[in-house]
Amino acid sequence: MTESRSAVHPQGNGTGPLRAWRAFKCSIQGLKAAFVNESAFRQELFLACLFVPAAFYVSESLLQTLFLITLVTLVLIVELLNTAVEAVVDRISPETHPLSGVAKDVGSAAVLLSLTLAGVSFAASAWAKFL
Repeated sequence: MTESRSAVHPQGNGTGPLRAWRAFKCSIQGLKAAFVNESAFRQELFLACLFVPAAFYVSESLLQTLFLITLVTLVLIVELLNTAVEAVVDRISPETHPLSGVAKDVGSAAVLLSLTLAGVSFAASAWAKFL
């Protein structure tokens, strides 16, 4: 016998037609929390506001533009996931623990890799278009 989601997660969004709306509201709350509490997210959002228009400028095709915008969005997604990992680690225990450090460092490394991927892709697109 399986338990219902509401029995397992009493704070869940429920079922039925309002579930999507409630989940959307939770997502907006998450974006607000990241913006208010995470300077790295604000910095990357600022960069996204610069790089999304730049994608149209450095791209030679619609597909390339969409690819670059996807990479910018990926950076924001990875930062949100890193923020979630950090929040859970901090919630579990404020004490310093080697595994907590590993979790936070791995999340940070994921952000670094996404930033590097986006940066290299933009540089290669600009190189191909202008040189």
